[in-house]
Amino acid sequence: MEFSFNKKDAGGYVKTEKFDKVKTDEIASHYSEIIRLLGEDVEREGLVKTPLRVAKAMQFLTQGYNMDPEQILKSAMFKEDYRQMVIVKDIELYSMCEHHMLPFYGKVHVAYIPNHYITGLSKIARVVDVFARRLQVQERLTTQIKDCIQQTLNPLGVAVVIEAHHMCMQMRGVQKQNSITTTSDFTGAFLKDATRKEFLSLIK
Repeated sequence: MEFSFNKKDAGGYVKTEKFDKVKTDEIASHYSEIIRLLGEDVEREGLVKTPLRVAKAMQFLTQGYNMDPEQILKSAMFKEDYRQMVIVKDIELYSMCEHHMLPFYGKVHVAYIPNHYITGLSKIARVVDVFARRLQVQERLTTQIKDCIQQTLNPLGVAVVIEAHHMCMQMRGVQKQNSITTTSDFTGAFLKDATRKEFLSLIK
């Protein structure tokens, strides 16, 4: 069951939210207990609505489970004889580490070489978002983006590079604020050294 409500601020802005009420209430109850176990008073003014806010935030941050990335690509597939590299770089990335449920964020660079079909450029970014809005590890995220594009568009090759900062390394553990994790994955033409080097030089 879904419910929606509108919020109007002083400027007249209307915000509409839709969440599964049963699921939201259940998640909120768990967060309420977590806050209590951490030693806080869940009834104090600043925390009264926090469990509900977190329940909604977590559903937003993991909404990728309810989306089909292949259908997103297919919704804007066009026949085209272009067979040169198509690059969408510096795609903003926000995801959640599945080990500590802390964010990791950065940039994704995606390239493909069409094989009779191209897709809308915004669809590449949407595919990134679909897989990023799940509990993830950067290595798997890289491969999932690559596999989805390869399997759906059947291009001559796909390249994906992700550069990300991980809050689980910055806020806790080794606490290294300036470290960047880079992952990459390639198919087809990008397995050739010259093609891969061209792509890497273009995204720098």
